[in-house]
Amino acid sequence: MKQFLKTSVALSALMLAACSDSGNDTTASNETDMVAEAAKPELGSFGIDMTAAKPSVAWGENFFVAANGAWIDEFEIPADRSNYGAFNVLGDRSRDRTKSIIDDLAAGTFEAGSVEQKISDYYNSYMDIETVNSLGIEPLRPALAAIASINSMEDLVRAFGAAGRDNTSSPITAGIGINRGNPDRYVLNMGIGGIGLPDRDYYLQDSEDFNAKREAYVAHIAEMLTFAGVENAEEKAAAILALETRIAEKQWPRAQRRNRDMTFNPMSVADFKAKYTGFDWDAFMAGAGISDLEDLNVSHPDPVADAVALVNEISIDDWKAYLTYHLINNHAALLSEEIDTASFSFFGQTLFGQPQQRARWERGVQRVGARNALGEALGQVYVDRYFPPEAKAEMVQLVENLRTALGQRIDGLDWMSEDTKVEARAKLASFNPKIAYPDEWRDLSGIEIKAGDLFGNAKSVANYNYADQIARLSRPTNKDEWFMTPQTVNAYYNPQFNEIVFPAAILQPPFFDLAADPAVNYGGIGAVIGHEMGHGFDDQGSKSDDKGVQRNWWTDADRSNFEVKADALVAQYNTFEPVEGNFVDGRFTLGENIGDLGGLSMAYHAYKLSLGGEEAPVIDGLTGDQRFFLAWAQVWKRKYRDDALIARLKSDPHSPAEYRVNGVVRNMAEWYEAFGVKETDALYLAPEDRVAIW
Repeated sequence: MKQFLKTSVALSALMLAACSDSGNDTTASNETDMVAEAAKPELGSFGIDMTAAKPSVAWGENFFVAANGAWIDEFEIPADRSNYGAFNVLGDRSRDRTKSIIDDLAAGTFEAGSVEQKISDYYNSYMDIETVNSLGIEPLRPALAAIASINSMEDLVRAFGAAGRDNTSSPITAGIGINRGNPDRYVLNMGIGGIGLPDRDYYLQDSEDFNAKREAYVAHIAEMLTFAGVENAEEKAAAILALETRIAEKQWPRAQRRNRDMTFNPMSVADFKAKYTGFDWDAFMAGAGISDLEDLNVSHPDPVADAVALVNEISIDDWKAYLTYHLINNHAALLSEEIDTASFSFFGQTLFGQPQQRARWERGVQRVGARNALGEALGQVYVDRYFPPEAKAEMVQLVENLRTALGQRIDGLDWMSEDTKVEARAKLASFNPKIAYPDEWRDLSGIEIKAGDLFGNAKSVANYNYADQIARLSRPTNKDEWFMTPQTVNAYYNPQFNEIVFPAAILQPPFFDLAADPAVNYGGIGAVIGHEMGHGFDDQGSKSDDKGVQRNWWTDADRSNFEVKADALVAQYNTFEPVEGNFVDGRFTLGENIGDLGGLSMAYHAYKLSLGGEEAPVIDGLTGDQRFFLAWAQVWKRKYRDDALIARLKSDPHSPAEYRVNGVVRNMAEWYEAFGVKETDALYLAPEDRVAIW
């Protein structure tokens, strides 16, 4: 890793030298112009693109459209996307920057085993489509033969245990995560999975749309099986759909699956085996490569028992067909173009309405730059090249301002007792912010990458990550670890570590701009910071304490008061209908909706504190409060294809973009005042119907 860091610094130095060597005597003037240009916001005159707004729509009728409507009317979703918005703009920028790093590495010659060599050879092996096409499905032959050789229940159960390592599928899942009862340890979580469609509703809902998608799924499965020369592919495909339908029937509804009380069921391995009989757990664990396990967590207790029954009821031949299909489909991106295209035809075009697949070079950048591949190595160069150090210092201050604001808001809550406030303040004080990039980088020396061997390289990456996961069961948790790369446009809250994490790539306009008006930064990245803090106090994150331990730190009365407010928010979001006949699930999206509402509320509070009692200036006819709320609206600027939006409603705990704006602002009195919203406006809520939690 040290060698790679030296190289990354050298690459950055070369880039800077090329920019500063003007070759004439106007250097001083050019530098002055660059400083002046750098002082201008990237978007508009103060940090917001007002050309995207639609003046013909009143603010109170549809704030999302009023702020973004001109862009919505004019923008065409690219053929290779199922949706597009502000996040994608930054994602594309990050992708292009990552590609430039890969291109620079590809132009050099590096020592075998260095991360530079690994990045270059992995990417080039993906781009060598002639070799990939010439191999067809052959790289999968050994794994296909292993499935074909299954002839006993012990063999089958062992294959289910190995599903995570072999990238197949299993009705019973085993995943390693942070122990909610003791965040210093990892734990094995046993649950139920094993379906190929986005959610159980795709199997169980009787509608013209879902019926058509199920028919298309069967045709797709048959096509994938045919690539491997499987006989009676259509018959086996129908059996696989029937099998997965039975799994879906046993799964909890999506809102129930995120309930942390229901999914936290620690027990000893001995008690687990005694409770879930009729299954060879020793064979399953052997297949997974797990030994000497003393305890675990059962995330879906009744569904696991149901899955055990299904394994015993359904024929081994049907399970073998199931494993074969998922093996092929899960590896399609590593196989010939016809196999890859067939997979995309169903999962991209049919399910999400995306006409075209992303260019191969884009998929190559994504594969090599993923966090579970070589993403952190690329992230080091990304930070050196593209992340200004002053942005991190500004973010540190913003986080502390938001922490102060939330603390004051907790102090002022009229529905929470002092006993619970003491616990809430302790949790707030212990929030650990991680900004831009990790202090320690992953050691990727165990990954072996060879020129011209895409399938082998992908397996090397997968095996490295799988072995790392299994090894965690015997070592303490690493609280310095990041679960996103610096070049990722996103953020997250980790309840077990009580940390909020903001990668470098999200710290750009429209979220954050050092040259933008403060109101814009508070309404953008400030509200994102608040959103992640809010997850520590949402309906599920609030079940963990300041140490990350899952326990009830609330009085019964306070929790009851919280639930009343949460239920009111659920009822509001349940009325939103983004696609005819398809509604937002207010219970499923509750955590994110609380995060949005609380995040924007505390960001507004922090913005007002930052003004020190002074009035913000009016800029381009807009007050500071108006600029604040418009920044939030433009952060979520986005368009969807209908199929993609339906899939999101069924599988994504975030509300669609329009409701992340309209569903939040209509609950804030400050928005009504800022834009003169009246009772006759569509978004108006009577004061007694508005929800304020944090």
